[in-house]
Amino acid sequence: MALRATIYKADINVADNDRGYYGSHAVTVARHPSETEERLMVRLMAFALHADAEDTLAFTRGLSEADEPDLWRLDLTGAIQQWIETGLPDDRRLMKASGRADEVVVYAYGRSADIWWNGIKNKVSRARNLKVFILAPEATQTLAALAGRTMTLNINVQDGTVWVSADKGEASVEIGILR
Repeated sequence: MALRATIYKADINVADNDRGYYGSHAVTVARHPSETEERLMVRLMAFALHADAEDTLAFTRGLSEADEPDLWRLDLTGAIQQWIETGLPDDRRLMKASGRADEVVVYAYGRSADIWWNGIKNKVSRARNLKVFILAPEATQTLAALAGRTMTLNINVQDGTVWVSADKGEASVEIGILR
């Protein structure tokens, strides 16, 4: 019998001073059986960092579908405006995404993120629409501790730092720019 996805519901309140965006979003996210709570919370944080009033950003099938990112923004014709990945995707995936989307954004995290970047940065140098950010492993592990099946996340962004508070505590995540 196959394992089923675990459903998480989150009310996300965003105060992004860097972009001048303030809003609330109720989201339902499926956590794949092989996905960690750390990855789930990084996906939710990425959602908050790119959310807008038009609500055009959407979670995809993610790990269940090889040709889809974790999040994307489509225009009315179905063209991909924004392709957002979390984790350490390979260079071929990023090059393919940069050909399909107007903008590709990666939030790299984990203890080997620096090694991953050093291995692929020359291979993705032609992708002009690629942005790569790195998150400290300690910060994303603290973020993972906030996960709950139902949660309210208050996310404040200022000067490249994300403060997340929930019933279980709080986390501070600095976003480093790799590219």
